[in-house]
Amino acid sequence: MCPTFSFFQFVFLIFLIGLTSCKVGPDFKLPASPPVKTYTGTSPVKKTIATPYKNSAGEAQDFVLGQPVSEDWWMLFHSCAIDKMIQTGFSNSPTLASAKATLHQAEETLRAQVGALLWPNLSGVLNGARQQYAGSSIGLPGLSSDFNLYNAGVNVSYTLDVFGGNRRLIETYRAQVDYQRFQLAAAYLTLAGNIVTTAVSVASYKDQVAVTKELVRVEEETLGIMKKQFKLGGISGAEILTQEKQLAQDQATLPPLELTLLQLQHALAVLLGHYPSENYVSDINLDQLTLPQKLPVSLPSLLVRQRPDVSASEALLHQASAEVGVATANKFPQFAITGEYGWTNNSTSNLFSYHNIAWNYMGQITQSIFNAGSLEAQRQAAIAAFVAAEGQYEQTVLQAFKNVADSLRAIEMDAKAFHALVAQENASRGTFVMNEEQLKLGGVSYLNVLSAKAQYLQTKILRIRAQAARYNDTVALFVSLGGGWWKEKAGERINKCSGEIKK
Repeated sequence: MCPTFSFFQFVFLIFLIGLTSCKVGPDFKLPASPPVKTYTGTSPVKKTIATPYKNSAGEAQDFVLGQPVSEDWWMLFHSCAIDKMIQTGFSNSPTLASAKATLHQAEETLRAQVGALLWPNLSGVLNGARQQYAGSSIGLPGLSSDFNLYNAGVNVSYTLDVFGGNRRLIETYRAQVDYQRFQLAAAYLTLAGNIVTTAVSVASYKDQVAVTKELVRVEEETLGIMKKQFKLGGISGAEILTQEKQLAQDQATLPPLELTLLQLQHALAVLLGHYPSENYVSDINLDQLTLPQKLPVSLPSLLVRQRPDVSASEALLHQASAEVGVATANKFPQFAITGEYGWTNNSTSNLFSYHNIAWNYMGQITQSIFNAGSLEAQRQAAIAAFVAAEGQYEQTVLQAFKNVADSLRAIEMDAKAFHALVAQENASRGTFVMNEEQLKLGGVSYLNVLSAKAQYLQTKILRIRAQAARYNDTVALFVSLGGGWWKEKAGERINKCSGEIKK
């Protein structure tokens, strides 16, 4: 038989053996969907209460069971400013850049391991050497000779994956790629949710600061009038002290509000990839936002396939399962085959002559005989790691359902709180307006008007907070349901404000 044909036939044969070998277990199976049909212990309302208000903030919100979440859910607020902030964040975020690079690293590592573990290692060798031969090595002292030696050839080495240990190892690298892909999706979802909620909070605190400043001004004006009355003997000193205390209390609330506003502005700038010193200003106005009225509520059986954090935890569980297979395969014999084919001669002129061909094939089987239980201990450790990963997965699923349940209840209660506070604000405004009218008729003093206005401003601050809570808890629902990331096509997002497509 021709040696050249035998060599390549040998390489092909061992490769086929590697492909057709068995693979030890366990085979990973997707965890079953949780056996629950609802997110909350009691049946949630299908629709929140409506509140007569000047914009959509008072509209009722319908919970639509089984409706999918939009991948661009933030566009439901109908704010071009929010859309642009989301695009800026996606383009500039170092967190996303890091997650993308980590995913790319995992993908390239997988490719490298596939090449190293599943395919024969074929390398070419070409070398030349100058040697001196000593005759004493063969019992002829005094005889020596100088000569050149040239070698050219091909080396092949391949570890037969008879029991599937290498393929299980590749499985762990694939699971790591899946994990990083889901981590990237989670980073997108988290960033979008944080941008929207932070922008809404900035708008809320801007309004609260403005109203609080107006409240302080009213209290100061009230105190000034009361001091004049005190000088004229119209009121007691105790009343002055009471008003000074009220003014001080209102003034004390302003610095924390202003500090929180500044911190939120700094946080928003960082989310968008800007430095806080760049003085990024958000132009979001609460009353210009649209409150989404149709809220999708995914079926509980689908939630585990929609949440990227759950999918990431599932990938880690898959990896742990495959590592059990790796540890199991290590207990079985390891088969390795090497082969060399080439030419050897003391001259390059006829190096590749048929008579200078040199080749060898070698097989090796390695089986641990005594390792003091090390291999079994490694397998048991891998099993324990799998059990731990299983527990972490189950906890992630439980937390996912809790997030959805919390969001559903929060939206329901937000609507009730907003309804009550709008009623309170309307009543306070009505009292204030009535006092203004009575002042014109001489029925009340100006102090009565200022007092009514102060009460109105206090209820207005509470209403602003409740209004922001409706928006932010709606965002929390979209995020807790997975944000529709699984429907996104190649990372393309359409900006409906400008018609551009952003990657």
